[in-house]
Amino acid sequence: MLILTRKEGQSIIINNNIEILISSIDGEQVKIGINAPQEVHILRKEVYDAVQLSNKAAVSAKIDTSTLKKLPNPKK
Repeated sequence: MLILTRKEGQSIIINNNIEILISSIDGEQVKIGINAPQEVHILRKEVYDAVQLSNKAAVSAKIDTSTLKKLPNPKK
């Protein structure tokens, strides 16, 4: 892990196309701005973790096959 010290108004560049800007610092709260290409997905870690947990739960959920059997067969 790389740890950098930055002041308000300073930024870092990642991979030549992502800029992380320290927008403001107020006590223990730091506001950052992220300038990245549109195809780069940016999520807060807690949101990312919640999505991953939800995906794992969906994959491991038991499927009621009787419900699936009642669905129309698209090949008919």
